[in-house]
Amino acid sequence: MKLFVPGRLCLFGEHTDWAGHYRTMNADIKPGAAIVTGIEQGIYAEVEKSGKFELYSDAEEISDVWKDFSCRMDETELKRIAKSGDFFCYCAGVASYMLEWYKVGGVRIRITSMTLPMKSGLSSSAAICVLVARAFNSLYNLNLNTLGEMNIAYLGELRTSSRCGRLDQACAFGVKPNLMTFDGDEIEVRSLNVKKHLYWVFADLCAEKNTIKILSDLNKAYPFPTNEAERLEHEALGQKNLDIVDRAIRYMAEGDAEALGKLMTEAEALFDAQVAPMSPALYSPKLHAVLNDPVIQPMVWGGKGVGSHGDGSVQFLARSEEAQQQLVDYLNGQGLKAYTLTLKPVHTVRKAIIPVAGFGTRLYPATRALKKDFFPIPCPDGMVRPVILILLEELIQSGIEDICLVLGSEEERQQYADFFERPLSEEHLRKLPPEAQDYENHILDIGKRLHYVYQREKRGFGHAVYQAAQFAGNEPVMLLLGDTLYRSDSHKPCALQMVEEYERHNSLMVSIHPIPLAEVSRYGILHGVWEDKDHRVLHVDTIMEKPKASYAEDFLAVRNQNGEKEYYSVFGQYILTPEVFSQLHEDIIQREIDGDHVSEIELTSALEAVRQRSGMVGVCLKGRMYDMGNPAALVTAVESFGK
Repeated sequence: MKLFVPGRLCLFGEHTDWAGHYRTMNADIKPGAAIVTGIEQGIYAEVEKSGKFELYSDAEEISDVWKDFSCRMDETELKRIAKSGDFFCYCAGVASYMLEWYKVGGVRIRITSMTLPMKSGLSSSAAICVLVARAFNSLYNLNLNTLGEMNIAYLGELRTSSRCGRLDQACAFGVKPNLMTFDGDEIEVRSLNVKKHLYWVFADLCAEKNTIKILSDLNKAYPFPTNEAERLEHEALGQKNLDIVDRAIRYMAEGDAEALGKLMTEAEALFDAQVAPMSPALYSPKLHAVLNDPVIQPMVWGGKGVGSHGDGSVQFLARSEEAQQQLVDYLNGQGLKAYTLTLKPVHTVRKAIIPVAGFGTRLYPATRALKKDFFPIPCPDGMVRPVILILLEELIQSGIEDICLVLGSEEERQQYADFFERPLSEEHLRKLPPEAQDYENHILDIGKRLHYVYQREKRGFGHAVYQAAQFAGNEPVMLLLGDTLYRSDSHKPCALQMVEEYERHNSLMVSIHPIPLAEVSRYGILHGVWEDKDHRVLHVDTIMEKPKASYAEDFLAVRNQNGEKEYYSVFGQYILTPEVFSQLHEDIIQREIDGDHVSEIELTSALEAVRQRSGMVGVCLKGRMYDMGNPAALVTAVESFGK
């Protein structure tokens, strides 16, 4: 099995992870907050089960410091190595924790490449700890989510002489910006939105820093400040840091790179004034010489130190992609080791809902034995997948992080638990080729993203969707039909096309496609005006559920580029705004007031109400849909989807 764990770069908020932890002793301390991202450099490895705990390396980058390592999976021996300060103490710390709490066997880890510089403020030790935790988790099917891996990596590193903060293990979340908050023992992680490309450069200063000394000195001011200097340290790592992080989040969301760069310089000035005086180890002449280099200034919006600070690494926000490369070349020419990091726009839609509560009457009696969302479908790669797995994979490939399934009962939940949460028996697993064994872990990883709600009364599609209102929160959320498959005609999945269009229009959105006039009475039909010359984006002005063909021909036709009449139905994917759930709530309450406990709550009427107030966009996706809801459509899907 191949794994990759990136290093991490703290953009803002360093040291506030451990400072925020002191809220358990002093409630006047402000929570910590940091903006952290994984970087493109990291550790590549191949892992497999073993009777021992073994680490090998083929990586040329660390050949001069590496020695192969092997020891028994013995708790006492692993803890001894963790305390030894040896090169492998971090790995042994994590392995000892895994053995103590999960009773696992051994692992063999072979590092194939390490592009992450060591001892430079980019959390190389944390990355190796996360790598070890992920290896155990993946090989022994422990079903830990990313936060779980991160926590074990942290606890394992604490078994060494290092006193890392919780910030370091943020590399577990991959190459994307996150806001981490630290309130006592509580940690929250939230993905951040980046509106425009941001061109970072960070560089190893190739000097010396003493992280242990820095942390020791700064911790002396906690939990209670005893003089003015310590009070200023609390202020810098507390309220002033919260203000800086809030502004940074806003500038990233607005795409204001210039303001963000100036904020980096402001944050560094605050650190120098109120934190650096607390430790002689924070005297960093090389860092400040590079930050103030007049050659660099025209290339950047701003810059600051990295991690614990000192003369470890430096980071800059370049003015453009061209300036980013110029800066890398210049820093490398000055004897530093410079790297690029480009933060790209992050999708604003993070959640999705799939209602699968229906019995599948039209597919009876097959649905007596198997829910229609688990019907097998041959796929283009030769694998046969259940319908629901195809949908979930499309969502994840499109950047969706959490998915809520609307089920009909707790009994239906068992089939999902069996498929997405229960590992195959060793007997069955051994029969699979290596690629299929890796895929088994992929299925279990998908299961960690799933949430479940129940539609206990069958009162329509809108009622089913409303059951996920609490899950959706106050965010836009994607909605897919549970009995419809989508096949993109481009390199982007249909769901990703939807998300990208939402980011352009920031409006209630439905995917649409043309259907024959003879079929309009079976679907909801949309009318509107094209907003683009390619006739792919429709400003919707009418939605009508199952109109007669004669009415549609007179009032619902939309002219295509050739001037011909076309009729547009929903393609099966939506992005719902919070207003839709508010409207569904109003519709349900009104039925209760009217004493109507039978009529169905329709999604279409709620969409139309929101459209009238706030507008709606219809998008023609580059792809095809396959309805699974009736025998003829199922035959077509089985025959055509995999071609």
